[in-house]
Amino acid sequence: MKNLVSRFLKDNSGATAIEYGLIAAGISVAIIAVINGLGTSLNDKFTSISTQLK
Repeated sequence: MKNLVSRFLKDNSGATAIEYGLIAAGISVAIIAVINGLGTSLNDKFTSISTQLK
């Protein structure tokens, strides 16, 4: 039983998967923020162009 607990405590594969998941989530949040800002900027630009054409 002691050997089983020792192997369990030394196993880091689950921690690595969680770290990769957190990195992927952080990158996703950054991408969403950039796309959201870009969308707002494009919307303002198209609104300005539409107003000038009228």
